[in-house]
Amino acid sequence: MTAEDPEKRSAIMRAVKSQDTSPELAVRALLRRFAPFYRLQRKDLPGKPDIAYIGRKRAIFVHGCFWHGHDCARGARTPKANADYWKAKIARNRARDAANLEKLSAQGWRSLTVWECELKDRDALEKRLREFLE
Repeated sequence: MTAEDPEKRSAIMRAVKSQDTSPELAVRALLRRFAPFYRLQRKDLPGKPDIAYIGRKRAIFVHGCFWHGHDCARGARTPKANADYWKAKIARNRARDAANLEKLSAQGWRSLTVWECELKDRDALEKRLREFLE
């Protein structure tokens, strides 16, 4: 079986987690130090934020750069195989993300997107999270 084999590709895609990812766990570890008592994956909110502070009306999304089309080096990568599919898939993800942020805003929520690549500078990320939650 090669990586191009549809069965193998399907198995790889099934293994990709949507919650409790390494970047999400790292952000939660930072938050526990100064802002515990958050809620996870609230299905009653648009976009099912990864982290939500209900009383403060703050939602945090932790996005993988590739999956959500960030403009960093990792997010700009497009797979060579089935490139048209991936471009369309990531464009749909970005449109869905933007619509969810608009819906949250209409409900009086503030939201923050933390990109996977931001974890390289934990001090800057912690500062950004603190400012967002104040």
